[in-house]
Amino acid sequence: MQCIKCSKEAVEYIRYNGSHLCEEHFLEYVERRVKKEIRQQVDLDGKSKVAVALSGGKDSSVALYILHQALKQRRDLDVVAITVDEGIAGYRPRTMEKARELTDMLGVEHHFISFQDEVGKTMDEIAKDTGRKGPCTYCGVIRRRCMNKVARDVGADVLATGLNLDDTAQSILMNFTRGDVERLARLGPHQKVQPGLIPRIQPIRSIPEKESYLFAMLRHLPFSDDECPYADLALRNEYRSIVDGLEAKHTGTKFAIVASYDAIRPALAEIYPQAELQLCECGEPTCNPRCMACELLEELRKRV
Repeated sequence: MQCIKCSKEAVEYIRYNGSHLCEEHFLEYVERRVKKEIRQQVDLDGKSKVAVALSGGKDSSVALYILHQALKQRRDLDVVAITVDEGIAGYRPRTMEKARELTDMLGVEHHFISFQDEVGKTMDEIAKDTGRKGPCTYCGVIRRRCMNKVARDVGADVLATGLNLDDTAQSILMNFTRGDVERLARLGPHQKVQPGLIPRIQPIRSIPEKESYLFAMLRHLPFSDDECPYADLALRNEYRSIVDGLEAKHTGTKFAIVASYDAIRPALAEIYPQAELQLCECGEPTCNPRCMACELLEELRKRV
């Protein structure tokens, strides 16, 4: 098939809008949508530093690349990368290597933090006894603490993550089905700045996972497509199957889920306004006497 914009051979069929695109126009299509998403999520005027949570996987690599390309001409705004080493043998070393390759290629300042240094344990050690919560709960909470800490320490105004359209639709559905409406109200992208908490943005929030993967391949970005060895235990897998099944039968379902959530976000924000934060004993902001990371680590110590 030929590209709808020129006579070149198409590399991708965009099923939800019925268009065939060649390599050049596909890359333009993705970059244009990401730049639009950035403009909608954050006003970068007056900002001096954007941090990107870089795992070394395709999505965070695409987010870093497009942010860097979009902002590299601005002398008043720096883009930096943050990589968290959870301590997962056979997985994280390779993804960290790819993350280093990308930041070296782009000339981006790169910061690292490890679970071992932050909480005194690797994820492999934590995973040995996580109880009913499972390793992904611990990993997600501690990883967010690490990213926020480094982003704050380097003076970042916002923290960009690599959540794609699939991830976002799954998160929305998970919170709905669990009845956790308050958590649903707190999903990013964040607009209100809370003391000590770096607001998160999601540049590739409107990009399906398949398109993110193809973009990374066509741009020859170094990335790892290795899967975390604990991924099979994640509850998210059930919701991924549900959302993918709906999308296969009803094209555009993922976009519809996110659009529906965006439509009710203002109402959710009124019903569940952001709580005033205080500092946990670890120095991180929390709405409770102790942050979730410290609570989980205390549970872990009691089981040892």
